[in-house]
Amino acid sequence: MAKVSLVYFSGYGHTKVLAETFAAQIEANLIEINQDGDIQDQDWQTLDDSAAIVFAAPTYMAAAPWQFKKFADASSKKWFTRAWQDKIFGGFTNSASLNGDKQVTLIQFQTLASQHGGIWVSLGLLPANTKTATRQDINNLGGSVGALIQTPADA
Repeated sequence: MAKVSLVYFSGYGHTKVLAETFAAQIEANLIEINQDGDIQDQDWQTLDDSAAIVFAAPTYMAAAPWQFKKFADASSKKWFTRAWQDKIFGGFTNSASLNGDKQVTLIQFQTLASQHGGIWVSLGLLPANTKTATRQDINNLGGSVGALIQTPADA
């Protein structure tokens, strides 16, 4: 069993591609939040058994979509029992715009992890902010809380 689980919502498929790629690289359990905002019953146990949980969702109108919020609210059952206490957490988000207020979504993820008593891992990368920097550089959007990813609307 993987020690890392990645739980994500994807509205148009961009976040799904990112989540699948990320999960394959680290051999993580991939847990999809469906269009109704639910995960499968057995996925809750998978999250409980994980040492680390990664949150992923697109940023719509300056926040994660309602489907992710429904998952977050449902996780309150885990909060009562402190099931995710001391787990490692991280996250990433994407939107069509370069900025698109993605930082707000990451703070939403970070706050959820903190409410569960988790340990949030930052991106740990300097921003690509020199005159010679390009949009192809790592961390060209300058995130620190987690990865900020641009997925053009016409991609």
